[in-house]
Amino acid sequence: MLETPAFATTPDHAPPPARPSWWHRHRRNLLVALGLFLLAFAWMAWRLPLNRALEPLPDPTLVLVDRHGEPFARRGAYKEAPVDAAALPPHVPAAFVAIEDRRFFDHMGIDLRGITRAAVQNVRAGEVRQGGSTITQQLAKTAFLEPDRTFRRKIREALIALYLEARLSKEEILSRYLSAVYFGDGVYGLRAAARHYFDKPPEKLDLGEAAMLAGLVKAPSRLAPTNDLEAARARMRVVLQAMAETGAITPEQARKARRPRVREGRAALPVGTWFADWVSPQAKEAFGADYGEIRVRTTLDARMQRHALRTVQRWLAREGARSNASQAALVAMSPEGDVRALVGGRDYKASQFDRATQARRQPGSAFKLFTYWAALEQGASPATPIQDTPLTLGDWSPENYDGRYAGTIPLREAFARSSNVAAVRLVDRLGPEAVVRAARELGIESELGSDATIALGTYEVTLLELTAAYAAFAAGAAPVVPHGLPAMRPATPAAPLDPRRRAMMLDLLWGVVDHGTGRAARLGVPAFGKTGTTQDYRDALFVGMAGDLVVGVWVGNDDGSPMRRVTGGGLPARIWRDFMDDALRMAPSRGRPAERVRGAPVPGPAPVDVEGMDPDVIPEDVDAAPGEPMPFPVEALEPADELPPEDVAVEDAPPAEVPETVDVAPPEDVPAPPVERGEDDDGGAATVAGRLLPGLATKQRPRARRPVPAAGASAAHG
Repeated sequence: MLETPAFATTPDHAPPPARPSWWHRHRRNLLVALGLFLLAFAWMAWRLPLNRALEPLPDPTLVLVDRHGEPFARRGAYKEAPVDAAALPPHVPAAFVAIEDRRFFDHMGIDLRGITRAAVQNVRAGEVRQGGSTITQQLAKTAFLEPDRTFRRKIREALIALYLEARLSKEEILSRYLSAVYFGDGVYGLRAAARHYFDKPPEKLDLGEAAMLAGLVKAPSRLAPTNDLEAARARMRVVLQAMAETGAITPEQARKARRPRVREGRAALPVGTWFADWVSPQAKEAFGADYGEIRVRTTLDARMQRHALRTVQRWLAREGARSNASQAALVAMSPEGDVRALVGGRDYKASQFDRATQARRQPGSAFKLFTYWAALEQGASPATPIQDTPLTLGDWSPENYDGRYAGTIPLREAFARSSNVAAVRLVDRLGPEAVVRAARELGIESELGSDATIALGTYEVTLLELTAAYAAFAAGAAPVVPHGLPAMRPATPAAPLDPRRRAMMLDLLWGVVDHGTGRAARLGVPAFGKTGTTQDYRDALFVGMAGDLVVGVWVGNDDGSPMRRVTGGGLPARIWRDFMDDALRMAPSRGRPAERVRGAPVPGPAPVDVEGMDPDVIPEDVDAAPGEPMPFPVEALEPADELPPEDVAVEDAPPAEVPETVDVAPPEDVPAPPVERGEDDDGGAATVAGRLLPGLATKQRPRARRPVPAAGASAAHG
């Protein structure tokens, strides 16, 4: 029997197993990574359109022009049609490659050598001075990713760069990059940059211009030649040196390159104004993505807008400090709601907040328009008697501003005086819900309460919507929807107002300006309006109409601090009149308001002759014109739950005497229309059409320009 050799393998002495190869050890992980990589490529092929960089911006540049075609603002970024790198002069793409990615034609989207070089330079400098992103990575970032600085975004950027290199040629990548990169001043793409900075197409850029544009990419906002020309030229020299180092040009060509002259190809326009801020969302909805600039015609009258801003600033400069009034707002519109001018404050650069469209303020007695409109709808007339005497509703005892009461007076006189107690009596009998319905009918959308204090304008509205509500009586239909684009006029026509009641309401508004709290707003043509003042003089308003314009003015402070006895019949009425003096010549009436009410009843004159009276005194012994009885009793008012007196808006003081420096048109400039009593004898509201209402469309007669009171002149109350 053979013996087993001593060196033979036995179970107790087995050799160690062979070590698996690297492939066998990592095969599973590599296959998973490869699968994920392929899935990422498949996702990118499905989700990433290769031509995104060539597409127009979703929000194109909007050049807003006024109703006469004059540009006044530019909004949005600017991008022109794509460029073809192969069609450009060789020095143009060479400039970008030399300064942004010297190894562009040698790598596959990620340049490891460039990343290493940039890291070394940054370490030596102790700060980040160079980036390692290639042109392909920059394209991936600008076209497909958000500009956040995270590791996750860098990984996605690298993957997309590899994908772009696999799908596109180098020339295609470069063309897309040049068509999408940002050049400052809101300009994207080489074609737009060449037009914006040098007023020429990119195919005609010389060496210096191409180098300057290539240099902007590093810090476009800081290096834009419109912002810092010397910095742009210094960066241009760096680009020229890089081009010489890469052999794109010779050192001699770099030295002889001309210094570019910046010739902006687009007119300099402000980016923001209050009107532009308000109308831009409407314009963006009307226009989609496109190249270049889109001219958008608006309803604004640029000349009238400049006049409105000057008027507001001039009055605040002269009266603001003394009156403790730091801000004002003005909105002017046509009877159809076409906004012609919009001033949202004293200075747009200092504050972009729009006090005409965004601020909600108590309108004070300017809200009485809706109370009286509700009364007219219930059968009252301007001659209907109302008690102007003290009253108490529950724990609340509203008072007239001056503490004076006139007894029984007609509605037209109560409205002209802006009697608080008369308005509260109307609301108490009509019901607050009737006033709310009237406000809604005329276009008020702000939240309104249902208590008697609504008579005094305690609920907040914007100046824009309040002015539009007044415009309904100029248009003869409601609601009037204010708009800034002619194409955005409401498709549904407004409902016509009852001509007879509208005539009565205009009679009331005329009386305010003719002999009431709004006398400081009198013009050389018939004017209609209402004053409003809130608790402790925090807000003062005047809203009125004349010719073909409806204008609202607010004066106050952003923090709600009280002014020094500024009422709606004072500073706001004077601003209104100063604006209207010239604005009526800029927007001559076309007679439409009169045409709308042809054949309608016309209000008669106020029953009080104010000729020769002290303008500070409104007589208390008004002889009310005979009229039909009130359709509801004015006695036996039942108490109601009301706000305490300190929360209730106060009303305007009687207007103080106008300073001598103000040329107020004499009463004969606005003659009271002759009265022809109808059988119902409603105080003139049934007279023949054409005597007062056509005054809305009367051309302004030549008159001396009303000077602004000098500093120190007394301001009127109203």
